[in-house]
Amino acid sequence: MSYKRLPFEQFFLDTSKDYNHTGQPIHALNYQSISYPCTGKLHRLLGHNHEVNYAFLYDEARDVNQIHFEKTVGFTDWFANFEFAAAYYDAIEFEGKPLQLRVHRGWAEMYLAAKRVIRAEWQRLHEAHPMAETEIIGWSLGSGQAMLCAQDLNYNFGLRPRVFTYGSVKPFRARPEEAAALGRYLASLCAECWNFADNNDIVTSMPPFRGCTDIRRVGVSTQKRRLWRLVNPWKYHAYYDRAELYENLPPLP
Repeated sequence: MSYKRLPFEQFFLDTSKDYNHTGQPIHALNYQSISYPCTGKLHRLLGHNHEVNYAFLYDEARDVNQIHFEKTVGFTDWFANFEFAAAYYDAIEFEGKPLQLRVHRGWAEMYLAAKRVIRAEWQRLHEAHPMAETEIIGWSLGSGQAMLCAQDLNYNFGLRPRVFTYGSVKPFRARPEEAAALGRYLASLCAECWNFADNNDIVTSMPPFRGCTDIRRVGVSTQKRRLWRLVNPWKYHAYYDRAELYENLPPLP
């Protein structure tokens, strides 16, 4: 069966559980949770554990394995979002040279807590449906987890997934001398990648540091950037269910 992509707004409806009640989710997602201690200063001060929330499913109608990552949920997730210090994640060999991946610490620790379970669950689905494509989907905090998952599955299994994220953050951070190589490496990970970011969505500026990047960011907006819109994430971080945002997208490279 040839791959059939859903309309972009439908992926958002599904992974957001139809946050704005504007459409109909195709799948009911039952997120699984893994609790873990975080090493950041805020965690040590308050003693809170964090959770990573994910869901797997097989879309029989399209022969697709899906991995969904949930948005920020609850008090402790915000601590993970604001632990900005970059940390080393994996050392890889790329273009004949070593390349260090530096990742936002809070999000890196979140994915590392779940990576073995994620790998095992993907392998189980892949063995059951070996010809199926893999889609990785996330919104907000989940967008960072989706990108880290794409890198992990590519690095360990050679998988080139299809990635769709919304309100996308920038989980990777490059040293100036490695920025170009990191960009080429990230571009090589996926069969296709659409990390959607509205220019009035302040979350898509996180972390607000030079050198922070993601995998193929795609800007979508129907309005010019304005300060009063940036301070309204309740609207601009949650309206990726609007089909008009995706009407004039650039072609895949």
